[in-house]
Amino acid sequence: MTEENSPKPFLQASTLECQLPDFAAIDVSHYLPAFQAGFAQQLAEIASITADRAAATFENTVLAMERSGAILTRVQNVFFNIASSHGTADVQALEATLAPLLAEHEDTVLLNAPLYERMLAVPSEGLDAESLRLLDEYRKSFTRAGVALDAASQDRLRELNGQLSSLSTEFSQNVMQAGNDAAVHVLDVAELHGLSDDDLATAAAAARAAGHLDGYLLTLILPTAQPALEVLTNRETRRKLHLASVSRGSGSGDSNVLDLAAVMASLRAEKAALLGFASEAERSLEPQTAPSLAAVHAMLSPITAAAVRNARDEEAKLAAVAGHPIEAWDWAFYSEQVRRDEYGVDLAALRPWFELDSVLENGVFYAATQLYGVSFTLRSDLLGYHPEVRIWEVKNADGSTVGLFLGDFYTRDTKRGGAWMNSFVEQSFLDGTQAVVVNNLNIPKPPAGESTLLTFDEVVTCFHEFGHALHGLFSAVRYPRFSGTNVPRDFVEYPSQVNEMWILWPEVLANYAKHYRTGEPLPEGTAERLQAAALWGQGFATTEYLGATLLDLAWHELAPGAPVDDPLAFEAAALAAAGVNLPAVPPRYRTGYFNHIFAGGYAAGYYSYIWSEVLDADTVAWFKANGGFTRSNGEHFRTTLLRRGFAVDPLQAFRDFAGRDADTAPLLARRGLI
Repeated sequence: MTEENSPKPFLQASTLECQLPDFAAIDVSHYLPAFQAGFAQQLAEIASITADRAAATFENTVLAMERSGAILTRVQNVFFNIASSHGTADVQALEATLAPLLAEHEDTVLLNAPLYERMLAVPSEGLDAESLRLLDEYRKSFTRAGVALDAASQDRLRELNGQLSSLSTEFSQNVMQAGNDAAVHVLDVAELHGLSDDDLATAAAAARAAGHLDGYLLTLILPTAQPALEVLTNRETRRKLHLASVSRGSGSGDSNVLDLAAVMASLRAEKAALLGFASEAERSLEPQTAPSLAAVHAMLSPITAAAVRNARDEEAKLAAVAGHPIEAWDWAFYSEQVRRDEYGVDLAALRPWFELDSVLENGVFYAATQLYGVSFTLRSDLLGYHPEVRIWEVKNADGSTVGLFLGDFYTRDTKRGGAWMNSFVEQSFLDGTQAVVVNNLNIPKPPAGESTLLTFDEVVTCFHEFGHALHGLFSAVRYPRFSGTNVPRDFVEYPSQVNEMWILWPEVLANYAKHYRTGEPLPEGTAERLQAAALWGQGFATTEYLGATLLDLAWHELAPGAPVDDPLAFEAAALAAAGVNLPAVPPRYRTGYFNHIFAGGYAAGYYSYIWSEVLDADTVAWFKANGGFTRSNGEHFRTTLLRRGFAVDPLQAFRDFAGRDADTAPLLARRGLI
């Protein structure tokens, strides 16, 4: 262990493989000193840039800026990963302290007029395409930050940024606590009829871990829909679980989560106005691939109408099956019944074929090996930030190292909900670094010695998040600013959604979907039945997604000076105005736990999943039309798109891959909207 209260672990790059952070040498006492050292280092480096009497050049200004802040980059990449995946009380307290300090530092950098003027003075002649793009992006970042505002406006902007940073941290932490508090404790096992023995053992273990002496604990995942609702036969238990899900963050004990959302939306509207935009949504979309807010609405409107029609048809069918009107807590249960009866698919019964390690190593890794020629070697000698974290070294077919992949799959009280990919080290030829990326999931941990059996949705999540990981690992760019997933928010989901393609691909499915006890393959015809059933439930799935998307836009289309006194009433009115207020189909996220938009960088950006899905669905069609699951196709996708990060325009990268602009028809067909 290094000295306490010092920045030492972050002063130099780690000497471990691929600069993997030396987690064994890092504790909470190191973070604040390292941030302080990082702030000081970068400001000193910027002062040297602006004090340079020589004429501004790409090397002494842009490149010097790109190289600045190495300590800060190292400590940020570690700390904010830890805060999300293992946010102990002391880490959360430090996160709250750091949030306004970091916002202040970013303002100090981006509102630095002499630095901006020097950027403007850099000549563009003779620069290669990636360097010219870097210069252009730096100039844009200063103007977006408000460097051209007058002094009074800049002062208010700094205040807003500090407040928003602190509120975002508070929102995230409160949502995590609200989710833990809302877990449903059940004493009578009869109320849990429908859960498998493995599920019951997991729920019992969760209850003991939470301090309950007896009974079972149904923990919550972040989205509204809870997996247990598909199988619980007791309608009252389903109702309790659903209400616990949709009401977290809205109760008397944690109602400040809603208040935080309303305050943040108001402050964001004021910030947008200061920067010359009609709303936060307009400001947020300015750097995205979507050309405008109007274009987003133009895409969503017809999809919404068709999705709601489909959802109403599905609801009528479910009511006929159930023999009574369908409530939100009934939908998943009876939908699975239709899937079983009409398509011969019982998703819950398939879990024994979806064991975590097999899905990961024989499915996710296998697909990557076959497509891209990469191999994965478990590095038990390397330590992660938590005992449950595993680390794999990733190599190309020629034996050269690609980077490291960390897997952190189980839920914890200290981990925020959902699933995500982050980078500890980003690839860059300038810095000579290779990627170190992590996937976080929230799979309930079974009792010791028991196998981890996944739901089909969790299998999808494994493939999806690894698509993000590949985007980071395969990056081959010069400048860290353009590395991997540092692309517009409405493009970043595209490669991850493409990677879901391989879940049911025959060669891949046959390799990983084997019974965890007997080794038997999936019953013959299962994949075909799953594919045939794919359109069933798309009305619900698309409507719940659009409910969250349109709620997000409503919060961020608020005009400046239009406070929201009753967030739940605002939410209800927004859903009604958008035409997605179906009682049996609540939005995928409600305001009280919408981490994506209030704490996750997706403000006015949740639309990006379906915006990216246009590219994703068209890419799936391209693969199928060009021979499918082949190494040559994988290499083409890697070379033309995955490796390029933001070093080229993302839509141009898609054109380079597909040879044309994207077609929306595959998306409409996939969603049952034609």
